[in-house]
Formats: sequence, structure tokens, C-alpha cells
Amino acid sequence: MSLVLHGIGVSRGIAIGRVRVINYARPSWREESITPEQLPAELQRLDAAVAKARENLQDLQQQLPDSIRAQLSDFINTHILMLADQLLVGKPRQIIESELCNAEWAVRRNCDALVAMFDAMEDPYLRARKEDVIHVSERILLILSDQAQPDNASGARLRGCIVVAEDMSAEDVVLFRQREVAALVTEHGGRTSHAAIIARSMQIPTVVGLHRLRRQLFEGELLIVDGDHGVVLAEPDKKIIQHYEKKLRRDLRHRAALARLRSQPTCTRDGVAVRLQANVELPEDFAAAREIGAAGIGLYRTEFLYMNRDLPPDEEEHYAAYCAALQELAGLPLCIRTLDLGADVIPYGQASVLPDQANPAMGLRGIRFCLQEPALFLPQLRAILRASARGQVRLLVPMLSSVEELQRLLSILDGLRREFDAQQIPHDPAMPVGGMIEVPAAAVCADSFARHLDFFAIGSNDLAQYTLAADRGNDQLSHLCDPLHPAVLTLIGMVLEAGRAARIPVTMCGEIASEIDYTRLFLALGLRDLSVHLDVLPELRQCVNESTIGELARWRRRIEQARTPEDLELVIAALNAAGPGEG
Repeated sequence: MSLVLHGIGVSRGIAIGRVRVINYARPSWREESITPEQLPAELQRLDAAVAKARENLQDLQQQLPDSIRAQLSDFINTHILMLADQLLVGKPRQIIESELCNAEWAVRRNCDALVAMFDAMEDPYLRARKEDVIHVSERILLILSDQAQPDNASGARLRGCIVVAEDMSAEDVVLFRQREVAALVTEHGGRTSHAAIIARSMQIPTVVGLHRLRRQLFEGELLIVDGDHGVVLAEPDKKIIQHYEKKLRRDLRHRAALARLRSQPTCTRDGVAVRLQANVELPEDFAAAREIGAAGIGLYRTEFLYMNRDLPPDEEEHYAAYCAALQELAGLPLCIRTLDLGADVIPYGQASVLPDQANPAMGLRGIRFCLQEPALFLPQLRAILRASARGQVRLLVPMLSSVEELQRLLSILDGLRREFDAQQIPHDPAMPVGGMIEVPAAAVCADSFARHLDFFAIGSNDLAQYTLAADRGNDQLSHLCDPLHPAVLTLIGMVLEAGRAARIPVTMCGEIASEIDYTRLFLALGLRDLSVHLDVLPELRQCVNESTIGELARWRRRIEQARTPEDLELVIAALNAAGPGEG
């Protein structure tokens, strides 16, 4: 009898192959006391391990083939920089000195504290960055405990196998790709982890979050991985194998057909243009967005610039990052969202400037925090304005809730423009400024915001959370946080109407924009601009190209009349089943 396991599909595709279990050495961290006389030697052990870890990463970087260097180099550089981070390396030294304990225990304790800090963060992207802390800390621990990881790159007969592991790093994913593995399955991990991002960019079917998986599988047994639905089937029967073999052949033909659409315009059958942009988080995403045919970057999250460091980035670091992105995009527009930290702890080594907040998600965050901390905010604004002279740059402001906040920001930008003019600093004086509509107050007052803005971007994740008073990070409430709840859809409709009246574009850039089942719904409501995950963009393009706006518009009244999420789901199912030409 087949065993069906459900996890999180982070990279789409089907794979059939034999299990290859990879058991990584887990570094030990038993606490041991040391004497004051042993302190200098213990600190030297830690320093030597950090130096060795840096040397190992640099060696790995040099050994990468040209075909994968670009995809992995940024990850390795991040880990090398972390090895000079006082939070990651300096703090264990303090623990050793103050508690007279061994280096392993100090590194482990510090790692646990940092992971707890990241786990408390609301933003799933920032929360997933804890994996960097874990991987770098465990690299140090392995050296301290004189343990070695298995040689993944030269593992025997990995071609065509499905690799099963507790977890894996981005480096592991690239090295497994070199060995031509069929798929990857892990017990831990999430959609925004570095490993998941690399797996998607390399189109390796991947399912994560299958807890205790290795206890249920045998080395060499047959496995089917369905990355589309996050399903893993062990020892499938002949009928199931035949079903997935047929699906695999169909998917391969489908991918080939989607690839041929890359150079074609995104346009409905009746000639309505739809702009499909990409959400990006990391530098390596820009080249992939251009290659896949994205119309631009609709959401560039800049929080990664603030991670794993002692001090926040200065103006020149911001400017260099934005110029590098524009160069990769080769003329495509870049929408830069300003810093959206503040719901959690500031992720660099300085003492947090935030007060303790009982409800940080509704506290000092986003534009509220940035306006209160001009020393942190102004370097980013100046860099964005300078970068606007180098390409099509748009500025996006997160978490707006009042026109007064927006007017303060616009006043700051006006002051910077005057300063730049006086100093003859190149910039685009007409750089578009947009607002994230993710607070119900902003949606209700969208017509007021539209008078001052050049575009809207709807953040459906937070809009649903705040509208329905349901924490999207709380497993017990996730069923309530429905971005297609009629109340949320009503607010989205108000934003679209305000955009139409003011003749400014409206982009949907939340997670729901990447759900192909909802594409025709949004087209029916009048949305013409989506910013989505890179891996779904080709399929969304096909869906748009096969749709007819004239027919979809007939569904709008039925959509607006739905009174419950269940009613709306029925309407969406009927809408998608009707086909491109049926009303």
C-alpha cells in the first residue's frame, strides 16, 4: 500500500526516482566549564574555527563551475560576511569570557538566541533568514568538534535519485543539481528559505516540511515527488506510477510550450494588455526575472540589506545595490519598497531603537518607524533618488495608514530634490511614488491617497490580516486569514475604483497574485497589473493570453454578490471551468 505524505511544495514539478538519504553530521554542543587559565586558549579555538570556516567558504567559492557561480556566489558571500558579524561571532566570545564555558556551548547558545529573535518576526521572508544563522553557526560547530559533512558533490550514483535530508543549504542544492538529482525532499524548511529559492530557480522539484520523514523511508525505495501539490508518495503501485509518468510527460510538454511564450506579449484574446511583474528579494533574482520575460520588478524588498550585520547600510551601499539591480534588468522598471522593519527587532547589532510593544504588528513599523528614524531612512531615500538617474525606478511606501504620513514623506523627497538640484546630483525629478495598500484605512481612503500618488500596490497578505483581525502567522487562525474573504475583496474593489478614477495603475503584489486559480477573478474585477513569484509567471502569462476580458467582465456582478468565502470559491470554480470564451 502506498504511503502518502503531505508537505510544502516550494519548487514545482514531478519526479520519480529512488530514495537517497543524506544524514548530515550534527555538531555536538555539550556544556563544559573551563578555568580562567584556559580562557585564552578557548578564545583562540573559537577564532581559529571562525577563520577555518571562512577559508572553507572561500575555497568552495573558487571551486564553483562558471555555470553555477552566479547562482551561489551571493549566498556564500553572505555567509562570509556573517563570520565577521559581532552578533554571530563577537557575542560567543563574551559568553566564553563571562561564563567560563567551552566555545561549542557559547556558539550554540548564541545561535539559539538569534533563531528565537528571527522566529518572533512577523515577515516570513525575514523569519526564514534564521537559516543563515543556523548554517553558519553549525559550520563553526563542526570545525570546533572536528566533524565533517558528507561529500555531497561526489556522492555515489546520485543521478536520477531523490535526495532526502533533514535540511539542506543553498550550497547543497546547487551541488545536488550538479549531480543531476531528480528531486529534493527535506524534513524542515520553508518557501522563502535560500535553499527553496535556489531550487525554484533551477527548477528542481522540491517538497519541504515533512517532519520525521527519514524514519518512514528506506534507502533505495521508489518515491514520487509532486512539487505542485507538496505531496510525496512512497512505494506507489503500478497504477499510481502510470498516472504520474503520464503527468510528467504532460508537464514537460507544458514547460516547453510556456518557454516559447517568453518573447510574446502578455495580452488577452481581445487585445487587453496585462503587465506581469516579479517580486524579488535577492540579487540573483533580477537576471532570472529578465530571462523569464517579466515586464519589470513590481516589488523589490530591501530588508536583506539590513540583515546579519552590526550597523545599517549606508547610502553608498544602498546605491550600489540598486544600480546593480538596474544593470541586471537592462532597462526594465524597478519598484523599490522602502524599509519595512519595525514589527520586530531591528536585525543589526546596535541596540534596538524600538520601544517594547505589546502588539508590534500594529505598532511602530513600516513608514511609521522610518519617519521616526530619519538617520536610518534618509540614506535609503537618497540612494533611491540617485539611482533613479540610472534607470526606471519607482519608490513604494509600505504600511501607509494616513495622508499625513504620506505628506511628510513627500515633503522629505521634495527637500532632497531641491538639495540634489543645488548640488547638481543627477536624479529623476519625476520619479513615481506609490503606496502599499495593506491597511484597511488606506483602502477605505484610497481616493484621498490617489491625489498624491502615482500608483498603488495592494499587499493582500497584511490587508487580510488587519481586516479580519487574524494573525497570518498563527497556525490556529490561518483558516480565518482569507485574502478572498468578501470583506477583503470589497476593499480591493475600492482601491481598484480609486485607481481608475485617478487614472493611476494598481498592482496586486501579495501572495494571492501568484495563485493561478485567481488570475481570471482579478481580470474580471479590472486588475491589469500583477507582481508575482518568478516560478509562476509563465503559467500566469498563458492564463492571461487564453482569457477574454469581454467575457470575464460578465462575471463581475456574481463575484461582488458573493457573501461568504464559500460562495466566492464556488463562483471562482465556475469562472475557471467556464473556459476563455464562456460567460
